[in-house]
Amino acid sequence: MNRPDFDDIFMELAVNLAKRSHCIKTHVGAVLAKDTRIISIGYNGPPAGTHNCDEEWPEEGCPRDSKGGCSLAIHAEQNAILYAVKNSTSVNGATLYLTLSPCLSCSRIILTMGIKRVIYLNSYAAYKGNDSDEGVDFLNKFGVQADKYNGKLENVTHMM
Repeated sequence: MNRPDFDDIFMELAVNLAKRSHCIKTHVGAVLAKDTRIISIGYNGPPAGTHNCDEEWPEEGCPRDSKGGCSLAIHAEQNAILYAVKNSTSVNGATLYLTLSPCLSCSRIILTMGIKRVIYLNSYAAYKGNDSDEGVDFLNKFGVQADKYNGKLENVTHMM
């Protein structure tokens, strides 16, 4: 029997969670796991109970902030961390699986919360057209292991 690695299982879940996003720009999923157990999940979008960007602004997405970013979006990793903490679950020592490497701002939160490892599928720098993944560089500099996923996604649910 071929048993999948937990990194593959959790990354496949993150990829499937990304499909829940209502963002016009990109879909990102996150899974927080500790000791081979899922402690929280998340995907990018506006705060719960507000609206869905693809429904309210289907052509252009939500309004932009002063830096050109989504004014209402919460990143997938922020959603996963916030939900865990809201429910009194410690994320200290956890591993975070992301479909897009964290931005610098999210990397600061990841470090502060004591997450020990980040595994990401795609590069935020490549998505934004930047030279380097400053969030990944930041994490590695300060002792959080941040690595590009190099497993096999064999069980991802494809959309119809």
